[in-house]
Amino acid sequence: MKKLARQLRKSQDDDLSLPTWDDPTLNDSRPLDIQEQEELVRSFEKSQAQQSRLWRLLFASLLFCFTAFLLYSIFQQVLSPWELRYHAYFMEEVHSWMIISADWLAVVACSSAIIGLLHDSKHHRRWIWYSLFTGIILTVFWLYYMLRLPRFRWDVIWLPFGPLSGAGLTLYVDHLLIESSEEIRKLRGYMYAYKAS
Repeated sequence: MKKLARQLRKSQDDDLSLPTWDDPTLNDSRPLDIQEQEELVRSFEKSQAQQSRLWRLLFASLLFCFTAFLLYSIFQQVLSPWELRYHAYFMEEVHSWMIISADWLAVVACSSAIIGLLHDSKHHRRWIWYSLFTGIILTVFWLYYMLRLPRFRWDVIWLPFGPLSGAGLTLYVDHLLIESSEEIRKLRGYMYAYKAS
């Protein structure tokens, strides 16, 4: 039994030890040649492009769902005003057309963010900034009227912060994806600098 325990401990110690330079199981430690570097960078670029497309589509889909909800909200307010609870809170404070206009502005903000995420151009970030500024205007509008209510309604906090959060999140995701792309571009630059020297 002691012999078995010793063998077990020895095998666990071998698994946890760091490889040494004279370890035959260690991978080849030579530097990559130009073709291997090119293949590696190309695989990073391909992976980053796929990840970028996936995340952009995912967040654009979420914003699209929120936009569809806002369009339903507008439709309900036009057909039967104040039927929706989150609009009914403001019945005494705001005209129906102002609610509809605010919801349309939220649709515009979300649509701008979607365009900014999916538009493949040099100036795509402008659309996201337009969305952010529109979201700020909506936040001020809704918070003003929420603070005028007899009691603050936490269940409608998404009205002021929904479009703003969507735009902010979109800006953050876009920033991360561009930063990732820049890192791969730097890696390619280092590869060519190494080739030239």
